[in-house]
Amino acid sequence: MPTFSETAKPKPMMRFLTLRFSNHRLFRYLSVLLLAGIACDAQTKARARDLGVPFDGTPGTYNAITDVKGVEVGHTTLISGEGKLKVGEGPIRTGVTAIHPRGKDANDSVFGGWFTLNGNGEMTGTTWLEDSGFLNGPIMITNTHSVGVVRDAVIAWKVKRGNADMEGYWWSLPVVAETWDGFLNDINGFHVKPEDAFHALDVAKSGPVEEGSVGGGTGMICNEFKGGIGTSSRVLEAKAGGYTVGVLVQCNYGRRDQLRIAGVPVGKEIPDHPAYGTDTGSIIIVIATDAPLIPTQLKRLARKASLGLGRNGSYSGDGSGDIFIAFSTANAGASIPSKGVRDLKMLPNDSIDPLFLATVQATEEAVVNAMVAANTMTGIDGHTAIGLPHDRLREALKKYNRLEK
Repeated sequence: MPTFSETAKPKPMMRFLTLRFSNHRLFRYLSVLLLAGIACDAQTKARARDLGVPFDGTPGTYNAITDVKGVEVGHTTLISGEGKLKVGEGPIRTGVTAIHPRGKDANDSVFGGWFTLNGNGEMTGTTWLEDSGFLNGPIMITNTHSVGVVRDAVIAWKVKRGNADMEGYWWSLPVVAETWDGFLNDINGFHVKPEDAFHALDVAKSGPVEEGSVGGGTGMICNEFKGGIGTSSRVLEAKAGGYTVGVLVQCNYGRRDQLRIAGVPVGKEIPDHPAYGTDTGSIIIVIATDAPLIPTQLKRLARKASLGLGRNGSYSGDGSGDIFIAFSTANAGASIPSKGVRDLKMLPNDSIDPLFLATVQATEEAVVNAMVAANTMTGIDGHTAIGLPHDRLREALKKYNRLEK
């Protein structure tokens, strides 16, 4: 029987199921402690490059979606209980992730576009995004059966803040996406509450982004290893404009035997303890850039995430919901109607190739970062998803002469 490496051994379970306290002082105090711990963990947790995985392209300061100025990311992580599934009680392995394109205090829409590679999933708000070309408000990611409560919570959060959007409207069509965590989580227990969405929205920040089993990615599985949240970025050369592309993924897709990392058939090199045996999951990909792109160009950018998944071995199986969204933080104020005709900036189409390549590269790395960061997790009825063992990953890369250091 193969043995787990040190990185794949089960870790003590975190127990901060409910960030729902009647004592608001206690809530704020614990939130500060939690955020401090997350910031430290995000800076110290091993990432794929630390293990010697070779990737092309130049990352930004944080190698994260937050390298695009203004972008903020926040998580609420819900982990509690163990043993036999009791619907409504647990075990609970789930959460919410929030991405603010211009920061939580901004009220300015961004140009956006979206694409579905395989439609067995959900992303709300995309009908109006497709028609208008504008993304107004945050992007939220959670589990499949919590999309509705998170969507409604975003509207309540915006109403509570008391500001209409820049077009003067008081209605909202939030973008909320999902992947299924029912292998590890009591998904039919509906444990994500409005206050969990509020928390993710309120604690979002720039800088390092915590990865792995956090936020919406808490109970997710990727290539039959433990998956979750991952991120990466690329900075273009000055001659290509010096723009930044950042990617964040919630990965919950893929078969072990198809997994490739840096071209190496890692899934075949580490075949033990697969979770499913079929491609039954999904992936949500969020792409941010500061390059001046209009909606049709951003839709093209979103499509290119497919190629990054292909590098890692995905074939987008029938049971997978592979849905991608891209936005640009350029052209501030483009949606303000009171200013009349707007003068916009945009790259010509024949200058976009470096952004396409950056998207492919950052998507590929973000998925691997998610798996590297995620530790072994046991959930309902003893179901276990093992963490990608770091030592065996390095051995596989070395075997194929792909270990960077």
